[in-house]
Amino acid sequence: MEMSTAVERSIRIRKLYHELEKQHHEKEWSVEEDALAFLTDAGLVGRLTMSQQGRWPAKGKTDSDLEHKLGECMWWLMVLAERMNLDAEAMLEKFLTKTEEQLANK
Repeated sequence: MEMSTAVERSIRIRKLYHELEKQHHEKEWSVEEDALAFLTDAGLVGRLTMSQQGRWPAKGKTDSDLEHKLGECMWWLMVLAERMNLDAEAMLEKFLTKTEEQLANK
């Protein structure tokens, strides 16, 4: 899937969640609340990774849960970038290029 398609789909899904937030809480989550939700999911990635690697006992489907949470974290990053008027695709390209250059010069 193209990154631009993933970003567009992520934004559409986030808008649907905003509608649910309004129904349940009368207003959309703030950017800060979205960032906290991302951090919560990132923490769960850590715990599921420990489980997958045999370092933490877990019940359930570790691999499928880990796959879901990793995907959700990627989604959150695209959502956060869009909500803060940042271009996720451009940021990733810039990071990769800068890091490749730094590592090539070592």
